[in-house]
Amino acid sequence: MSDWEQFLDQVPWFVQGDETAVVGEAQPWRRGPIPGLPVLSALLESATVTPVSVDGETYELLAWESRDDRRGWLCHPPRQEGGEEVHPAHQAFWTVCGGITAWFGEPGAWWLNQDEVLTASAADMQLSEVLAACTWLWDDEGLDLPIQPDEYYVVAIEANGNLTLAHRQSGQLLLFAQDHAFTGVTPLRGCPPYSLLTIDDVPDLATWIETCAAAQRP
Repeated sequence: MSDWEQFLDQVPWFVQGDETAVVGEAQPWRRGPIPGLPVLSALLESATVTPVSVDGETYELLAWESRDDRRGWLCHPPRQEGGEEVHPAHQAFWTVCGGITAWFGEPGAWWLNQDEVLTASAADMQLSEVLAACTWLWDDEGLDLPIQPDEYYVVAIEANGNLTLAHRQSGQLLLFAQDHAFTGVTPLRGCPPYSLLTIDDVPDLATWIETCAAAQRP
């Protein structure tokens, strides 16, 4: 089967009802490395790229590994503008990939169970409004929210609503997770257990991207 056929076999709900998919020819990755992200760059160097349009919405299916263990991401096309408000590692990512919306053959990583990763729509989410609606988490514990929400933005949206955040300048990585069973996480100082968390050994956005890319290899 083609990469697209394998994707639909595992994600059959992606194309709905009377929607029409137009699939182009798979091509080798030719976009070169991403500065500061060597693990991701090596993964993408092994990928093939299949252009896909679903009811006029354009995507690219990136896939790698052997034919009997194929896996990959359905992504938005690269973004050449509009990245001024995101961290430099994210800006570099957008020059070759506009963010991930679906997965197949996912072996498990911090990106598992996400609806969006590194997309423009996630980055545009009004984080300050989300946190303002949840100040009771801190109020009930006699605490104050220890971050400035406008200094952070959303880099991933989990299916259950949990969010992964990055600091726009430093890249500091946080989880906002009211509903989780994660291990390897620690509440941010001044925060209750089910609110803002850090990921142990994954302090920043670039490390998170590299860690998740490394997990794609069997």
